[in-house]
Amino acid sequence: MIEPVTAVPIRRVNEKNLDALIEREWLVTNGLGGYASGTVAGVTTRRYHGLLVAAHAAPLGRVMMLNHLLETFRFPDHSSAKFGGSERPGGALEVFGSDIFSEFRYEMGLPVWRYETQGHVFEKRVFMPHHRNTVHIEYRLLSGPGPIRVKLRPSVHFRGHDDPVSVRDAESYVLTAKDSNYELTAPGPYPSLKLWIDGGNSAFVLDGITSPEVLYRVEEHRGYEGVGIRWSPGEFRTWMSPEKPVVLSASTETWEHALALAPQETLEAEHERRRGLLQQAPPALREGLAAELVLAADQFIIAPATRAADLARAVAAGGQARTVIAGYHWFTDWGRDTMISLDGLTLCTGRHAEAREILQTFASHVKDGLIPNFFPDRRNVGVYHTADATLWFFQAIHRYVEVSGDRQFLRTVLPTMLDILQKHEAGTRFGIGVDPEDGLLKQGAEGYQLTWMDAKCGDWVVTPRRGKAVEINALWYNALRLTEGWLRQEKEPAEHIAGLADRAYASFNRRFWCEPEQGLYDVVDTPEGTNDPACRPNQLFAISLTFPVLDRELWATVVNTCQARLLTPLGLRTLAPGHPDYKSKYYGDLRSRDAAYHQGTVWAWLTGPFIDAWMKAFPERKSECPAMFSGFNRHLSEACLGTISEVFDAEDPYKPGGCAAQAWSVAEVLRCLWNCRE
Repeated sequence: MIEPVTAVPIRRVNEKNLDALIEREWLVTNGLGGYASGTVAGVTTRRYHGLLVAAHAAPLGRVMMLNHLLETFRFPDHSSAKFGGSERPGGALEVFGSDIFSEFRYEMGLPVWRYETQGHVFEKRVFMPHHRNTVHIEYRLLSGPGPIRVKLRPSVHFRGHDDPVSVRDAESYVLTAKDSNYELTAPGPYPSLKLWIDGGNSAFVLDGITSPEVLYRVEEHRGYEGVGIRWSPGEFRTWMSPEKPVVLSASTETWEHALALAPQETLEAEHERRRGLLQQAPPALREGLAAELVLAADQFIIAPATRAADLARAVAAGGQARTVIAGYHWFTDWGRDTMISLDGLTLCTGRHAEAREILQTFASHVKDGLIPNFFPDRRNVGVYHTADATLWFFQAIHRYVEVSGDRQFLRTVLPTMLDILQKHEAGTRFGIGVDPEDGLLKQGAEGYQLTWMDAKCGDWVVTPRRGKAVEINALWYNALRLTEGWLRQEKEPAEHIAGLADRAYASFNRRFWCEPEQGLYDVVDTPEGTNDPACRPNQLFAISLTFPVLDRELWATVVNTCQARLLTPLGLRTLAPGHPDYKSKYYGDLRSRDAAYHQGTVWAWLTGPFIDAWMKAFPERKSECPAMFSGFNRHLSEACLGTISEVFDAEDPYKPGGCAAQAWSVAEVLRCLWNCRE
C-alpha cells in the first residue's frame, strides 16, 4: 500500500481580476503528448487551448478535438449563472462567471475551480486517464439546495493542434447517437470524437450552431492568425445534486477503451499514480516546491504515441518506448532538451527505468554520428541539424549509469558512442568535425542553427555561432573523458580517446580565455576569422560538466563574471546588458521574438549549469545557492500554474514568455533543489 503524500502545496488563485484570470493558464497531460489546457477564466487565448488535444500516430499527430465548453447553471430559485466566454475581433470580451468564481487551485497537480452563488458551493475538475486520449470534466455540488440544472455546450474545430485557427472546415460535422453515447465525425483524417455525460436525467438537444468569429489574443500578439470559428452540435442538459455529480467526457479512443473506467475510478487511479510518483522520489523532494515540480516533471515524460515504429521497436525488445516532450504547447521531443532534462525529470525523481527507455529511444535513431535535433509532430523520422544534442547524450548516459549502476546498458550502447566519436573526429554533417590543427570541434553550415541558441526566422539565423563554440568544445572534451573512463572500466584500449581529450584540453585553455571580459570567448575561429567576446552563459559549461575543460584557477573568475552580468532570480540572461545586440524584452511577432530569444532573454534552465559551476568554484558557499533561484516559488503562481515557463524578460519584473511549460526549466530547477539540499 502506498502511503498518501499530502505535503504538496495547493496553488490558489482567489482574486477576481479578469486580466489575471485570463493570463493564468492550467495544463493537464495524458502521458502520450496529448493534453487539456486553457485559461483560468475559461477564455481561449491560444490556438492550443482546448479540453482535448489527442495524440495520434503520424501523419496525424496531435489534434484539437474539443475546443471549448460553455457552462450554464440554473438554481432552484430560477436564477442562473454561466462560466466560460470568448473574445471577439475588435476587443469585445464576453466572459461569464467571474462574479461566481471564488477560487482556482491545483490539487495533486490537477485543476479545480470553485464557484459560490445563491447559497450554493460547487466545484469543477478536469482530469485525463493516463495513456488515454480522453478527458473528464466533473461538476460536484458541495453545499446548498439542489438539484441544479446544468447545461453544457461543447464547441469543436477539428484541426492539427498547431494549425492556424483560421483553417475552415470543408464540410459539415456529422453527429450520431446510440443510447446516451454520441459520436461526432468530420471528413478528412481526423478521428471521431466520442461524447457522453453522466448526470441525473440527462438529455442532448441538437441545434448545430456556428459561433461568431473568436479572437485568440495570444496568437494575434505573437504575429499569427488569431481569428477563427467554432461549431457546436448542441447542448447537454442534466441535473446536479449533492448525491449525483455531473461528468461530461470526451474521447478519441474506441468506445470499449473510453468506457473502461468510470470517471470517479479514473480520478482515484490518477491520484494514486501521482502519489506513487511522489513516494518514488527521494524524501527531500516529497514536499513543498520540490513536490510540485516532481508532479510537473511527469507532464513531459511520454510514450511517443505519434511514432508507431518506436513503440513497436521497444515492445519487441521487451520494454516500453519513452521520450520527453520539450515543452507545452507546441514542442515535440527534442534531443538536446531531452538529454539535458533527463537527470532532473527521471534520475532525481527515482524514475530510472524510464530514463533507460528514453535513452534507448534516442539510441535507436543515431544517424551519421548524430541523434535527432527533434521529431516533427507528424513524421516518423527525426531532423538532425544539431551540434550539441549528441554530446549531451554522453552526459545523460553517464548520469544514468552513475545513479542506476546499470553497467549492462552501458555495454550495450558503448559501440554506438564510439561510432559517434569516430564520426565527429572524421567529420560529419553540417560541418561538424575536429579541426586537425588544434583538436577542437568546429561546426557550422550556411542557413543552419546548430547550437542551443537556435533562433531562425525565414533565412535569418539570428545567432549562427559558426566556428568553435565554447559549450560545444566543453561538451566534446566531456564526452571524450567519459568514454575514456568507460573503456578503461571495460578493459578496452583508451589511449586514442585520451589523446584526443588531452589535445582538446590544451587547445581550449590556450584559445578561449578572453582577458578583457574576464571570461571565455563565446566562439573562436568564426568564418570571419575573429573570436566573439560576447558575455554569454555558454562559458559556464566549461566548468559545470562532469569533466571541466577549463583550468581550475579560472573557475572563480568566470563564475563571478556570469553572476554579475547574467544572473537573475529566474535564470540567466543569454547576453549581457551593454552588448549592441542586447534585448531586454521578449515580445511581439515571430521576427521580434526570435531577435530577442538568445540576445538577453532569460532562460530558466540555465540555473542548473550556473549552480553546478558555483558549487565547484565555491564549495564552501553551497548554502548561498538556494537564494539564487528563489524566484521560482512565486513564478509557480503565475503564467501556467504549477510549472515553469520557457523564458523571461531580461529585466525586472521578468515577465514570463515562450512555452507555458518547459521540460528543462522544470528539470534543472528540480535538480538544483536536489543538489542544494542540506
